[in-house]
Amino acid sequence: MRIGAHVSTAGGMSKAVDRALDIGAEAAQFFCSSPQGWAFKPVPDAQTSAFRQRAQEAGIGPNFLHAIYLVNLSAPTPENLQKSKDSLVNYMGVASAMGGAGVIFHGGSHRGAGYDGIFRQVVDSLTEVMERSPAGVELLIENSAGMGSHIGSKFEEIGRILHTVGHPRLQVCLDTQHCFAAGYNVATKDGLEAAMEEFDREVGLTNLKAVHANDSKQALASGVDRHENIGEGHIGMEGILNIMSHPAFRNVPFYLEVPGFEGTGPDKRNVDILKELRGKAGG
Repeated sequence: MRIGAHVSTAGGMSKAVDRALDIGAEAAQFFCSSPQGWAFKPVPDAQTSAFRQRAQEAGIGPNFLHAIYLVNLSAPTPENLQKSKDSLVNYMGVASAMGGAGVIFHGGSHRGAGYDGIFRQVVDSLTEVMERSPAGVELLIENSAGMGSHIGSKFEEIGRILHTVGHPRLQVCLDTQHCFAAGYNVATKDGLEAAMEEFDREVGLTNLKAVHANDSKQALASGVDRHENIGEGHIGMEGILNIMSHPAFRNVPFYLEVPGFEGTGPDKRNVDILKELRGKAGG
């Protein structure tokens, strides 16, 4: 089990490796463009090559890009749907060039159309994205917290999409806070066991390729996406240890997306806590 973190690429993509090393992380996740805008500038070969070399030298990985927040394959307008697909394809290209494992994205919001109403659109869009993307990198759909009309808070929704598309490089990232907010009580042994049994039945544990390790500011089944530092939220230290001790996660990399104890994002203290828990879990 590798302990990673979401880090900044300010000053160049290879700086992500240095920032991961600074906080003791063993793997990295980052954006390669502004997460709040559609604009995408191709990343120069010099930057992707420098990242690849630096990551190999430092032993940092597996490394993922996180798609921009605007991506919504459930978008009601053709324009935004096309922008979403193009953005994912662009990110998959960068992930391949930098030697990354792939791209993690949010399923988006159906804006009242309902899951069944957007299902075929999402499936067709993902099929197109995978066809237009380079081989060797994976696209991971992340479970949602259940806010508003966001899709993917239920494992059945993710599994149905995954199995209908049927592409071997379409996989899953599980966010611990989103699970908890969506009503899966991963903080208790019984709750976690039930959740992972459902995940295996609906999605398949072999399709789990990354975990976003986050505590929760909000209570169980709140439906609210609000991350907290490890041990400071409603999942708690024992809950995170419970998760890290489960055999389903033994060889899956964990990536922190927490506010940080100083409010500057994932930090050494959070990384150290996860490493300590990993030791207790026997990982």
